[in-house]
Amino acid sequence: MPEKAPPAPNGNGHHGPRAIALVGPQGAGKSTLFEAMLAAAGSPLKRPTDARDRTMGTETRVGHCSFMGEPFALLDCPGSVEFAYEAASAVAIADMAVLVCEPDPARALGLGPVFRMLEDQGVPCLVFVNKIDTIADGSLRETMAALQAQSRRPLVLRQVPIREGDEIVGYVDLVSERAYRYRRGEPSELIRMPETVAEREREARNVLAETLADHDDALLEKLIEEAAATPDELYRAMHRDLVTGAVDAVLLGAAERGGGVRRLWKALRHDAPEAAETAARRGLDPALEGPVAQIFKSVHTGHGGKLSYARIWRGSLKDGTTLEGVRLGGITRFPGLEAEKVAEAAEGDVVALGRLEGLATGRTISAGRDTKQLPFPVPPPPVHALAVATEDRKDDVRLTAALARLMEEDPSLSVRQDAEMGQIMIEGQGDIHLQTAVARLGRAHGVKVSVAKPRTPYRETIRRKVRQHARLKRQTGGHGQFADVVLEIEPRGRGDGFLFTDRIVGGVVPKRFIPAVGEAAEESTRKGPLGHPVVDIAVTLVDGGFHSVDSSDMAFATATRMAMQEGLAAAGPVLLEPIHHVSVFVPNGFTAAAQRLLSERRGQILGYSEREGWPGWDEVQALVPLAEMHGMIIELRSMSMGLGSYVHRFDHLAEVQGAAAARAAAAG
Repeated sequence: MPEKAPPAPNGNGHHGPRAIALVGPQGAGKSTLFEAMLAAAGSPLKRPTDARDRTMGTETRVGHCSFMGEPFALLDCPGSVEFAYEAASAVAIADMAVLVCEPDPARALGLGPVFRMLEDQGVPCLVFVNKIDTIADGSLRETMAALQAQSRRPLVLRQVPIREGDEIVGYVDLVSERAYRYRRGEPSELIRMPETVAEREREARNVLAETLADHDDALLEKLIEEAAATPDELYRAMHRDLVTGAVDAVLLGAAERGGGVRRLWKALRHDAPEAAETAARRGLDPALEGPVAQIFKSVHTGHGGKLSYARIWRGSLKDGTTLEGVRLGGITRFPGLEAEKVAEAAEGDVVALGRLEGLATGRTISAGRDTKQLPFPVPPPPVHALAVATEDRKDDVRLTAALARLMEEDPSLSVRQDAEMGQIMIEGQGDIHLQTAVARLGRAHGVKVSVAKPRTPYRETIRRKVRQHARLKRQTGGHGQFADVVLEIEPRGRGDGFLFTDRIVGGVVPKRFIPAVGEAAEESTRKGPLGHPVVDIAVTLVDGGFHSVDSSDMAFATATRMAMQEGLAAAGPVLLEPIHHVSVFVPNGFTAAAQRLLSERRGQILGYSEREGWPGWDEVQALVPLAEMHGMIIELRSMSMGLGSYVHRFDHLAEVQGAAAARAAAAG
């Protein structure tokens, strides 16, 4: 593949692409808008053909293009909550986000987590209300109110739609006060403002000016004097408030028809910050010299090796440059989604860097060592797990390496080896997330696995105190084996663990043999009469006997194990299960349903309250048996428009009662 030079500076002084992340809930039309934007910028778009491209709903796509002579890198981010970390990673390196949503007020709930992500990262945002051609007459006010309820930043409407009969045919720009008619696949046509929309336009423009005046004393003074703000004054105020995160601007369009796409481009061209401005906002060390980049995504390509997708924050980057002690092996750009090798990439560019082994996702890299790291999203805790096993035992060693690469590609995945249960667990953000990971194990890493439900780590304890005697007496020629022990075995408080003591007097068991008794007693708790580890018991050596020749550590250990086996079985063994403290987060319209779900899974509701910093959301606290939590996230999201989530941690062990005890015993 021939190598190309980086884009030259354009007339406005932009040296490299500004990065724009397209985010929003699943089904809002992000990918349609992404492709419409590339088409409007004149980039040839090749439709997905291979298996990797068809996973576009789960991975961020990068496309380079130029609009009106200025270069951009577009990032099409997945919308499913299960792949929110993939989206957050792309947002971390973006200059501005376009939040794509539908005009249906009922679906605005799904924007809450997306708004929070952008607000928490301090990323400027344009809201693009897609599918505006489907909005009912007069319902834009309701849509705006629903959107504002999900955003902590004020939303300012930039346009009002022009309707002819039942059809949206164009819009009025509130800043310039110009009216446009949509034309499929072509720039909108400038038209005279219809009388039917003039009053609504004046009202909406006043609201826009008043909102911007909240952050502009000169503009506020002008409005107080009842003087009209000029378009230039509003453009300047809008730009300042957008890049500082004081407001989010709302644009309208219909991506499938190309409506409003060029207007969106013009807003991005005017308002999106440069890479240097974004780097400064994120705290880039001004003392760093030479090229500085940040990895936001890692992909293993099989024969092509590892690719590290990165944003260049400062300077230009040449193939062969050494970064953090690793020599760069190739730079790839993506004009119109096509992969293209280049010899050099400019400041601001979003590129895939080859062979940066050992440099993880999120890492800030430079030509030096120990570069000060820029902020990067922390992976969310897992909410779903599957046990995986190779279909061919010969692949066991390859599985370990493949899982390590998988976690490098997706830090929101984790792998846990449970030696007690004899299972390897992959943990992540939901069933689709994990099934996608399993499919990728086979497709990209050549390791086929089967999946199963994780086993529950049950425990045992005892109900009553017993006194147990055991004697070992064997004669096998030469020295024999002799040991005599009397143990008292009794329950302890929950969580108090194992305790061994001795009350030997008169040397009936010599001191040199007592440690062997303690070690054997503790070893005997690894598997109790019900088949699980035994916890929270005290074992006391109270009496015994020995032989001066035939006694040994081994003999006393064997006698102790005999006493423990018989004593635990006689002490009323009971099964214990792990109970987790669960905090469930849902929009408050689903709080009652979430409580029912927890109760159906043997959960004990502790209470609920408003979720801090999330208007309209609740947090439900409960204690839930771990055995009941597998698949709970699937049900929770099913009954909460895909929005519910939870965090959990081990709280305590509790006795398994009734039918649950029978199920646990059957599960082994």
